Amino acid sequence: MADKIHWLKLYDSTPLKGRLADKFLVRDWVAERIGADYLVPLLGVWDDPNDIDFDKLPESFVLKATHGSGWNIVVHDKDELDLTRTRRKLADWLTWRHAMRGGFELHYEFCEPRIVCEKLLEDGSGGLRDYKFMTFDGVVQFIFVVDGRFSRIERGTYLPDWTRAPFEYVGYGDIAGDIDPPERLDEMCRLAEELGRGFACARVDFYEVEGRVFFGEITFTDANGTSFFVPEIYDVVFGDRLVLPEKKTFKGVML
Repeated sequence: MADKIHWLKLYDSTPLKGRLADKFLVRDWVAERIGADYLVPLLGVWDDPNDIDFDKLPESFVLKATHGSGWNIVVHDKDELDLTRTRRKLADWLTWRHAMRGGFELHYEFCEPRIVCEKLLEDGSGGLRDYKFMTFDGVVQFIFVVDGRFSRIERGTYLPDWTRAPFEYVGYGDIAGDIDPPERLDEMCRLAEELGRGFACARVDFYEVEGRVFFGEITFTDANGTSFFVPEIYDVVFGDRLVLPEKKTFKGVML
């Protein structure tokens, strides 16, 4: 499966994927496909970090760069935030090109560099569990959940009915013990299938907070193709299921 994810980076990096990888532009598409009620409340969007009026923001929030992966600042207490350092970091991020930072995830070239601010979500776990649904053309293959978002990160892999998978899909973090399924698992599966439909491979992420499901993001080249299966035979099993689309010529900006 990993080899095919790398193939998709080179030969299926489309403007649509870039739009949906963009943390701001994806919102309209999600609202159209499944409804705006699944979006995390948006507190602001800016082209220039110097335009952010922190006095108007709540005590807790999350700042994200729209055009990359993992470029987030989680703020639990605004009074403890170093505003000068934060603006400098955000401005630095806006100059980066994610596609050129080692992974050649070329669809990120179609994102628009901006900063968004969203409401900080937390659930009953003491943090925010991240439920990640791996889909092939809209069919959920397996789910992995990332726990301990704000502390020690652990993850576990499940089949769509939430039985523990006979494999682990391994990336950052330790292997977790059994985690209870989200209350709205069936709804999440249905939404993941709707959002993943039409894409050879898409990871669709959700949160569950106070009985509500929130969309996290959609990712087309999970972990830059570096996650792996234990036992490794399952890389072949799922690789055989992943049907590659017609090869496309990349028409974005590179070097």
